[in-house]
Amino acid sequence: MDKRYKIIRARLMVPMSDRAGRDTRIEDGYVLMEGGAIIEAGPFSEEISRGITERCGNELEVIGQGGGDGIPCLDGVLLPGFVKAHGHDHESPLIGVAKDEPLTWWLDHAVNLFTGFMNEKRDELETSFGKSPNLVTYLKARLDDISYGITTSLVHHCNFNKYRVAEIVEANTIAGTDMTVAVGSQDRNYDERILDSVEEAVGRLDRYSKEYAGVQRIRFIPGPDQFFSNGPELLMALKAWAREHSCLFHIHSSEEPATTKWFVETYGRTPVEYAGSIGILDDMTLLAHQVNSTEKDLLLIRDTGTMVVHNPLANTILGSGMPPIMEMLRLGIKVAISTDGSGSADNQNMIAAARLASQYQKALHRDARVLPARKVLEMVTADAADIVRANAGRLEPGRKADVILISLERTNLVPTRADNVIENLIWAANGDEIRYVIAGGKVLLDDYRFVTLDEQTIKSEVMELSRLFIEYRDSHEEITGTGAHRK
Repeated sequence: MDKRYKIIRARLMVPMSDRAGRDTRIEDGYVLMEGGAIIEAGPFSEEISRGITERCGNELEVIGQGGGDGIPCLDGVLLPGFVKAHGHDHESPLIGVAKDEPLTWWLDHAVNLFTGFMNEKRDELETSFGKSPNLVTYLKARLDDISYGITTSLVHHCNFNKYRVAEIVEANTIAGTDMTVAVGSQDRNYDERILDSVEEAVGRLDRYSKEYAGVQRIRFIPGPDQFFSNGPELLMALKAWAREHSCLFHIHSSEEPATTKWFVETYGRTPVEYAGSIGILDDMTLLAHQVNSTEKDLLLIRDTGTMVVHNPLANTILGSGMPPIMEMLRLGIKVAISTDGSGSADNQNMIAAARLASQYQKALHRDARVLPARKVLEMVTADAADIVRANAGRLEPGRKADVILISLERTNLVPTRADNVIENLIWAANGDEIRYVIAGGKVLLDDYRFVTLDEQTIKSEVMELSRLFIEYRDSHEEITGTGAHRK
């Protein structure tokens, strides 16, 4: 049984706190949690230790105690859990599938074919696994996120996945993470089997929000797939729903150059101009990617307060390009760094995403001073939490008890001290040194061991699901219909 209080102490702590200052680096820091909230965080001392022990008594769980006495100082750095502002939980079985191809080709050879396989073979797969195959994929995604220290995520639940919300709710509940589900929609230029009417798309959001209203750590927002696949009536209705429910509105935008060019040629304006013309850009709209931007686009994004989530791993792997991040930040546009889905990014390594974002901009601008380590760490913690409206991303009283400990014992992180800890996290860490993960005050990863998830069973099932998909792929034609296919 979980105890009322939990405490974790480490040699270093980077709280990313607005109160202490974003650059604060604490030697011998601790976080004290009560239930799902942080109640204390800061430098540790014997006086603090005595006070906590007296106050909490037998209701105190000491993380990493290992059967010893006292509150051990673990050789690691305490951070707020990473906040992933854009991803797709169905893609984990697609790691390594259809690589070295442009985005639209990859969609046809991997994502569209895989979602079609999952839909067409559902009955057979459910019999084989004894559960929904979607639950298999979503549980693997939770395994991936926790292993990389992600405690809060925004999942873009597109395509056939918009019908499989029960499974993603179940997976998130089992795992214990915090999730915003952006429920997809399309009404044109896409696979005809999943095209929506306005009533269907809005009704789906109403149904999910009511059905799962009592489920903790999960919420629903409109997540139309892309601008080319959603007409103005549908987009305006979904934005009206978001405004009525005071929630975010999330959509892919200007991700791939050929598709963006096709959109302009077809509709006479960029996706951002289109969005602005129908009134759906504001400070609760979040654009994923926004790689191919005009100067007018950037000014429109700035003037409306619209936010952007940057996915450097996927954008480079798929050859889509990279957005003008430095110009966005100069204009005051709020930007988070994320990973995208595992099929395109091939992992959920938030540190790798932050590092690549910085490296690319330094090289592009020939200026080593741009996007320093502290800034990109903010963009996967505090800044990202603000963007997805999560009370997380900081280690300070009143925030959610979402805490990770990154081990500093591995050779690549030696030497790490208070003066170089943030820099070493971005430039020297592999991203898989996560030793402890706590989400909402619940331990999800305990000394590298998964607590809430059956790691071996999940891995075995995903291996089998992947094998069955490759057999299917080799005997079926690709599924096309992504608006600007190979143009």
